[in-house]
Amino acid sequence: MSVTEIVLLITELIGTVAFSVSGSLTAIDRGLDAFGVLFIGCITATGGGILRDVLIGQTPPAIFLNLYVLGTAALTSVTVFVIAYCKRKTYHTLRDHIEAVNGIFDAVGLAAFSVMGTEGAIAAGYGDNPVLAICIGMLTGVGGGILRDMMTDSTPYVFRKHIYALASIAGSVIYYAAGRAGAETAVSTFAAMTAVVAIRLLAARFRWSLPRVRIDNLDTDRRL
Repeated sequence: MSVTEIVLLITELIGTVAFSVSGSLTAIDRGLDAFGVLFIGCITATGGGILRDVLIGQTPPAIFLNLYVLGTAALTSVTVFVIAYCKRKTYHTLRDHIEAVNGIFDAVGLAAFSVMGTEGAIAAGYGDNPVLAICIGMLTGVGGGILRDMMTDSTPYVFRKHIYALASIAGSVIYYAAGRAGAETAVSTFAAMTAVVAIRLLAARFRWSLPRVRIDNLDTDRRL
């Protein structure tokens, strides 16, 4: 196993843990039972990869062939549920601490999955189609979160806060462009992941968001 593969494996596992924690916390907040927490935690961590594989025609998805990712997601989700159950009285305080740390891991996970999605499209023979490769990278990075929010009856986070999808797109573009320019895979990976993590952390720190249309009293106006 090369150094690049080892780095990607480690970052994939970090991202899997971070996304599982995010999904599990959301499920707990929605009052789901133990299976609901397990399912939402796992789908948050693996949903993007499943979407990637389905779109590039790789079936069954790799998540069902390399069970270490699914196992990591499941173990993380169960751990979060057990901790939350045992610490019910101080859950809200504990949740704030977990989210503060998980934000950094989440940025690394988004970066890793965006790179892996782009590389997956290229490896599948779509290296000459930059739009497809970049879109697959973005969907791999944000797909799990979109599925999480849809399944818990929320507007997907990616559409409303902190330039999440744009960070993924930026990383995918950098990885694809660097690779086409002849850069080593390790260099392309480092550059892309650094960009994604930097954008995500800066966006969270300074509350960067895209502009939106805010219309007050919309329901009143419609009735009139």
